[in-house]
This record gives sequence, C-alpha cells and structure tokens, in this order.
Amino acid sequence: MTRYSPEQLAERLRDGDRRALAQAITLIESTRPEHRVKAAQLLESLMPSTGNSVRLGISGVPGVGKSTFIEAFGNHITQQGHRVAVLAVDPTSALSGGSILGDKTRMETLSRNPNAFIRPSPAGKTLGGVTRRTRETLLLCEAGGFDVVLVETVGVGQSETAVAEMTDMFLLLLLPGGGDELQGIKRGIMELADLILVNKADGDSKVIAERTVTDYTMALHFLHSRSKNWQPRVQALSALNNQGVADVWETVNDFQAKLGDEIQHRRSAQAVNWLWAETADRLLDDLKGDASVRKRVAGLERDVTEGKLPPTVAAEQLINHYKSR
Repeated sequence: MTRYSPEQLAERLRDGDRRALAQAITLIESTRPEHRVKAAQLLESLMPSTGNSVRLGISGVPGVGKSTFIEAFGNHITQQGHRVAVLAVDPTSALSGGSILGDKTRMETLSRNPNAFIRPSPAGKTLGGVTRRTRETLLLCEAGGFDVVLVETVGVGQSETAVAEMTDMFLLLLLPGGGDELQGIKRGIMELADLILVNKADGDSKVIAERTVTDYTMALHFLHSRSKNWQPRVQALSALNNQGVADVWETVNDFQAKLGDEIQHRRSAQAVNWLWAETADRLLDDLKGDASVRKRVAGLERDVTEGKLPPTVAAEQLINHYKSR
C-alpha cells in the first residue's frame, strides 16, 4: 500500500479517495508515537473541511436489530442524495483482546453502496460504547465528503452514553414489549435519547410495538429533555420490512430544524469535553510509560494486594512520585 505524507493524504481524502480515508483512519487508530505525530498533522490540516455533517449516535439493547436498521436507514439516506458514513464499534474480548468486526457482513447491501462507507473498529478498553479514536474518525469522514455520519455503539450498558457526547442527535433502539425492559434500561441513557425507536413492529409484534410506543411516550414525561427546543419522540418501525424508516429521516430533519444554532453550541461544549478527556488519557499514558513510575508501581501494587495500603493512598503516592521525578 502506498504511504502518503499527512499533506498528501489530506489532499486525497478531500478529493473523495476512499482508500485514503481508510488509510487515514488506520493512521489515527495507531498507537505508535511516530504515527501519532502524523495523525496530529493530518487532523490539523483537515479541520477547515469538517463540521458539515449530520452526526447521529445509535445505540440499543442486544438483538434489537441495530445493523438491520442502519442498513435500511443508510440506503434510504443515500437515495435522498446524501453520502453516509457508518462508524460501527464492536465489543472487544476481555480475555483475548480480539474483536469480530462483523458489521460489514451484516450490512451487505449498504457495504456495496457507492455512497456509503462502513468502518468497523474494536472498542478496546474504552468505555462508553465507542473507541478512543471515534471522534477523530468522525472528523475524517466529514472531510472526506460524507454529510451524514452514523456512530453505532456496542450496545446498551451502564456507560453507554459517550456517543451522545460526540453526536448531534441520539437514537435509542428498543424491542417491543416495554415492561421489564423499560425497568431495565438505565435512566441516564433514556434522558439522553432524542428519539426512541421501537423496532420489529411487524407480524404478531406489531400490536405489542404500538403499545410499547405508548408506554415509552408516557415514561418520557417523567424525564428531563436535553433541549428546550425538542421533546423526545417515540416511533415504531420495522427495519427488516423497511417500514417507518423514511419517517425516522423526517424526524431527524425536523430535529435539525428545531434546534438550529443549538447544535453548534452542543458541538462547542463537546469539543471542550473532548479536550479534557484527551488530556486525561494522554497524562495517564505518560504516567504508565514513565520508567521510574513502573519501578514504583510493583511495590505499591504489592502493598495494596496485601492490605498494607488503601488504593487511595497508594494512588496519591504514585502521583506525587510522578510529579517530583
């Protein structure tokens, strides 16, 4: 594969070169120090070409049909003349560190769509349902001319809310049935949802899905909306039968129109949060990579394990050592 300089890569990416986009994402995701320097140069040169997309976060319980929905939704969007990028995050094994990355196989028609780009990435050890480099990848897709970016998370969990902090609108997919599931969904993620979609509203489940829509609509009245200009909605659909998918896109457009300048204010706040999150990550990486810290860690871990020191005191000693090295 041809290796380009950050300047050459940026130029090819802006020209719509899909291979350049894939190579740029690989560069962004690399942890090698020399690659991090080039990645920073690439991002800095591309910033003027970013920010022109509709950013949508998509999450849902396991088995809800996120991939089926994204494929139907993505194909509908491209039929409207848009170019869509899908950033799909797959769970990483805590034992092997491996990830299946099977989203392209689950989205066969969308993966062949010339106006769509699908990039599966492993979640790694990052919490929040996204990867550490999802934000940068989103910017690369925008610079590459994709005007709708979908960020699909690994699935609903206790920290499955980071995607709402990097997108404009958060879509939460749920199954027909409400009841126990309504009790099991974390209140936090419900409050972040701008649009709740009850999928698989077909066949024998159609009536149940309609009742579920009513249940969730009532439940939302007890939660605070993220915006004074938007009241979260609940809609039923059947992604498998492509029913209700067009209505979702209409709701997205309505959301964009009603929020107006508020979307840019959200993005500004997200950028500041990103700054501090990246700062914390870099400092932690630097601390763990320090030779003198590594020497001190072994003794502190032993003291904690043997009950000689509480973890809080050990952490303070480690940080003080790092600061005074």
